[in-house]
Amino acid sequence: MSADAIATRIAALGPQIAAGIAPGQLTVIGVLRGAFIFMADLVRAIPRPMRCDFLGVRSYGDATVSSGIVEITSDLLLPIEGEHVLLVEDIVDTGLTLKYLADILAARHPASVSVCALLSKPSRRKVEVQLDYVGFEVPDQFVVGYGLDAAQQWRHLPYIGVME
Repeated sequence: MSADAIATRIAALGPQIAAGIAPGQLTVIGVLRGAFIFMADLVRAIPRPMRCDFLGVRSYGDATVSSGIVEITSDLLLPIEGEHVLLVEDIVDTGLTLKYLADILAARHPASVSVCALLSKPSRRKVEVQLDYVGFEVPDQFVVGYGLDAAQQWRHLPYIGVME
């Protein structure tokens, strides 16, 4: 996926998100580390005021397949009770991490939780999850670049490529 294709899709997602989330305080939460580049570009494309925060999670370690065990490595700094939350993920494959995060956020009583994923890999789903905004659907291949990594490498690429 080229850098131009990614930029074009993000430019379209921003106004959709602004129109789709009810008025009120918006807090955009990026899932570290993979979503940080996507989130930086996405928040600039959303034409409304917002706050930003981050959740650090780990489920892959240095592997190319999720362990299925989600570990919070860094929690939110901001309260989200009564606020509209946009959770920003780099990729959703099994859905296990997203389900875990959605449950954690719901327990904090936000007004709403919406999810935006740069990439969705529906062929790998183990649990059903709600994706409100999706950049691209991808086949069952291990992808890197634009924030996505393999053992903490390749995040810096301006495009998304397949690991051979």
